[in-house]
Amino acid sequence: MSRVLIIGCGGVASVAIHKCCQVSEVFSEICIASRTKEKCDKLAAELAPKTKTVITTAQVDADKTEEVIALIKEYQPDLVMNIALPYQDLTIMDACLACRVNYMDTANYEPENTDDPEWRKIYEERCEREGFSAYFDYSWQWAYKEKFEKAGLTALLGCGFDPGVTQAYCAYALKHEFDEIETIDILDCNGGDHGYPFATNFNPEINLREVSAPGSYIENGKWVEIPAMSIKREYDFDMVGEKDMYLLHHEELESLAKNIPGVKRIRFFMTLGQSYLTHMKCLENVGMLSTTPVMHEGVEIVPIQFLKTLLPDPASLGARTVGKTNIGCIFTGKKEGKDKTFYIYNVCDHQECYKEVGSQAISYTTGVPAMCGALMLLTGKWNKAGVYTVEEFDPDPFLDALDKYGLPRSICENPVLVE
Repeated sequence: MSRVLIIGCGGVASVAIHKCCQVSEVFSEICIASRTKEKCDKLAAELAPKTKTVITTAQVDADKTEEVIALIKEYQPDLVMNIALPYQDLTIMDACLACRVNYMDTANYEPENTDDPEWRKIYEERCEREGFSAYFDYSWQWAYKEKFEKAGLTALLGCGFDPGVTQAYCAYALKHEFDEIETIDILDCNGGDHGYPFATNFNPEINLREVSAPGSYIENGKWVEIPAMSIKREYDFDMVGEKDMYLLHHEELESLAKNIPGVKRIRFFMTLGQSYLTHMKCLENVGMLSTTPVMHEGVEIVPIQFLKTLLPDPASLGARTVGKTNIGCIFTGKKEGKDKTFYIYNVCDHQECYKEVGSQAISYTTGVPAMCGALMLLTGKWNKAGVYTVEEFDPDPFLDALDKYGLPRSICENPVLVE
């Protein structure tokens, strides 16, 4: 029996909260906290008749460490689940350290204001040192490793699907299927259709920044950076069909290069339709993806934040989204001296997710792993002091939990490889 503070009440957080309430023997008490308490109250009222979990709510501004500290001290949780925005990772980690409580999130830190001079200096030094220019990376949170070790606390980073489950798939492959992994291709396919001319399946600001950034991959231990959308492949996904996919930068490449010994190449591909790309390019060309504030009729606005207010709320897409997702990893390597290829993946149906928790599959595939990661920490199956990514823990109980709670794995021997 555990008490958990969940910060965030958006689409992903809603799924995670629904799933926590399905495991009330572990999540005996939860507090849902957000800047907008009314959203928390509405979700709590919806779930209360359906679960034995005791649900309370609170208002908190997660940008302010002192507010998070005050809430943690009042609620006294065993774990803080950060399912808010990646901009707030560091403030919540600071609060967890101050209150001596374990921490987890679903996406690594990135700054909201990329024009801040202090951040800019550190960012440019990292670009020169590491060879990639994405705004998001693990370095900010890895810097907390010694602090969490000394405090005897665990910080679990990026426990969604990708990052998260994909890293567990890599740990599983290394533990059970390979003596040596040579290449990893992470494939993220969304075959869903929501019917809008243009919408994003998760936070528009985060999504559009991720997709419009230069692509990068690991080759022989070094980063190779390419222009955005410049590498395209086609792949025939199980239960989805043939889709165009593009090589992107993604944070788990960084940790996998560190934690999977001997790997020679790691790439990440995401499927994107032509309509999405056309809309995104037009918006980029007119400056709507910019994070730099501009003056509009005497008022300072951030273009990408203004765009976010115009686009459909990702949490509203569930009822109208049909189709399936397919996310997984293709490996090449050696087992007992012989060449081997192996593919592990999950297929998730948008409408089935909506029937269960009122969400489309993008939120579902992130929210379920967040609950399962919390389950690992609260039951002691993952328990070591410091700051860790998912592949640094035993993958077996985590993948077993995913099989049980809605994201079962599929396995394919000798899959078609990506060129």
